[in-house]
Amino acid sequence: MAVKLGARTQIDRRTLLIGGGVGVGLIVAWAAWPRTYLPNLTPAPGEQLFGAWLKIGSDGHVTVAVPQCEEGQGVYTAMPQIVADELGADWKMVGVEPAPLNPLYANQLAAEELFEAALGPVPATLRRSFVRRGGLMLTGGSTSIRNFEDELRHAGGAARVLLQKAAARRWGVNWQDCGTFNGIVYQGSNKLGFGALAEDAAGQSLPDAVPPRVSDAPRLHGQPLPRLDAPSKVDGSANFAADIRLPNMVYASIRQGPIGETSLVRVDRAAADRIPGMLAVVTTEDWVAAVANNWWAADRAIDAMRPRFKTPEAVVNSDTIDDALNAAFGGSGTRMASAGDLSAQFRGAEVVAAEYRVGLALHAALEPMTATAVHRDGRLTLWLPTQAPGLARAAAARAAGLAESDVILHPTMAGGSFGAKLESDVAAQAALLAMRIGRPVQLSWPRGEDFRRDRFRPAAAGRMTARLDAQHRLTGWLAKIAAPESGRELAARLLPGAMLPAAGRALGRGDPGAVAGAVPPYAIPNFAVDHHPAEIGVPSGYWRSGAHSYTCFFTESFLDELAHVAGQDALSFRMAMLGAQPRLARCLQTAAQLGGWQGGQPGSGQGIACHSFRGAHIAVLAEAQLTSDRRVKVERLVAAVDCGRVVNPDLVMQQIEGGLIFGLAGAVGSATGITENVADVRAISELRLPTLADSPDITVELIRNDLEPGGASELAVPPVAPAIANALQAATGVRFRRLPLLSDIE
Repeated sequence: MAVKLGARTQIDRRTLLIGGGVGVGLIVAWAAWPRTYLPNLTPAPGEQLFGAWLKIGSDGHVTVAVPQCEEGQGVYTAMPQIVADELGADWKMVGVEPAPLNPLYANQLAAEELFEAALGPVPATLRRSFVRRGGLMLTGGSTSIRNFEDELRHAGGAARVLLQKAAARRWGVNWQDCGTFNGIVYQGSNKLGFGALAEDAAGQSLPDAVPPRVSDAPRLHGQPLPRLDAPSKVDGSANFAADIRLPNMVYASIRQGPIGETSLVRVDRAAADRIPGMLAVVTTEDWVAAVANNWWAADRAIDAMRPRFKTPEAVVNSDTIDDALNAAFGGSGTRMASAGDLSAQFRGAEVVAAEYRVGLALHAALEPMTATAVHRDGRLTLWLPTQAPGLARAAAARAAGLAESDVILHPTMAGGSFGAKLESDVAAQAALLAMRIGRPVQLSWPRGEDFRRDRFRPAAAGRMTARLDAQHRLTGWLAKIAAPESGRELAARLLPGAMLPAAGRALGRGDPGAVAGAVPPYAIPNFAVDHHPAEIGVPSGYWRSGAHSYTCFFTESFLDELAHVAGQDALSFRMAMLGAQPRLARCLQTAAQLGGWQGGQPGSGQGIACHSFRGAHIAVLAEAQLTSDRRVKVERLVAAVDCGRVVNPDLVMQQIEGGLIFGLAGAVGSATGITENVADVRAISELRLPTLADSPDITVELIRNDLEPGGASELAVPPVAPAIANALQAATGVRFRRLPLLSDIE
């Protein structure tokens, strides 16, 4: 049976009927009811629509719709590159645009990674249906390529077949004898460009199976093609949220209350009115916003008003957070993973124990939370960078009192995010301001507000215990991790109660997201990982690499300490337990060879760490010292990476290098304390981020293969901090067990 392809028809019939649901009982019947989702991608004059993913113009240009947020990771290049490769397009004629909201672009893998605590208990069929029907378009969890590669390849292949069939009909040949290359369909001496065939091709029908492209010509996949977003960023034509300009637009700054149950008590409106350019003050129970004819005036007016909020009853300070982590260990905890008989191993045996801690970490993206909104003719239109456009639209609709169908959202590129732009607060606030003011409003959070109201990477503690036998082999391992239930918190906040699957709403203790990455990759016959939920009183969110950022620090630091106890080289100690992990072992060996590993001898200043994460593997060697003024100086980072099949090696290199620097920032800074429910850090200069002068020499080796792609954007973050901590131990003889490093002695 062939499928007719027109301007309003989805080319892949497998995606037309979606089954499943979000609960039990009647919801199962709802889930089983078939639904059809049609593309809503809009063709411009002269363009033909080829399903939900691409358009081809009469001049031969190819536009690929990307449902992922471009936040610097290169998704606006990698995803079109997959389509263009299977299509046989000319890269110079390929462009990109944000995909419209549509369940066809739901990111199943990201939903399961980010909302594991809520979706994990739900049967797989119902889980898939919930994500699709909820239209959960998400960017996060290093899932863009892993989730969409097959769909993108199929979309490019389907359009290629239709172009071949259109050309074959003109030439009177078999379409299977035609090929494509560089934007041209050819057969023997016959050649026609995509543009000349696009209109006829859109009316062709697809075969039951779309064959893969076979060509002796060079393929685009795997090539370091130039980024499609680079030219507009260089010449300034790229639109970020703060670049939006609308007629009669005004600007707003905002102040929100401290952490905890609070409310706005008083503002000095008269003081605000004395600021030139000031237009209006908007208050809610939770926040106050100043609106002016320029943002600088609005922000000055916020300061002049000196907003006062009710003091929360539960006072949160840095020491209360530490107390909460300690108290969490007093409970029994929930066993999240185990193997063997750990109790038998520990009974009556001498064990090695150590405790590690990490502090609250800020996202600190270069671009603060920003959104522009306008309400006209009963419709609300929003421009903002978001990793969850459907959730942002829903939040804005609730705030404005409108139906979601009356809200139009235009996603912009993001100036960094690291997980922060999964949140939708700014969308709701901008929507309410637009409704109250009656004019287009651009709301930008001040930098201090971006820090005060961040959804932090939570503070956490790890109590590690292990047993070495008489031959110094690691035979028992227990990781007790005290951390907030950040995964449950994220799901409860981002997914409204009505959307959450019934099973996911069930009460439970222990959060897989809070201990993600804690199961060691090593062959340890007896191990267990326990989660001790901690109520620290501070909102937590998703931070680049999630819990792996601290569980890897716990694991790889403790492995180093065990190697010292065993009197073994830290590299050899690890390698002996990686027989079942050949890819990770190869990364470890490669990093050691490239970095000139000296065995971690005292005074060498070398440390090593490794990690497996989202189907990818990495090892990092660090060289670090303490300076005379008690600062951490990282002189060198060497990384060996195996992330499977690579679409664009330059993008992967950029992500790994950026991840190493991000991990370095998380090791030496990026943190804040809390004083009476308010974050101590108010400016980027207070974060102790590495500068260009502080940046180490970086070497990255990509281990190439054709295995399934793994995640790259977060991969390099987790092992950097333990590698540096291990290097400092080799340099100074002192073991630092707290992040940021040196924070336990300051």
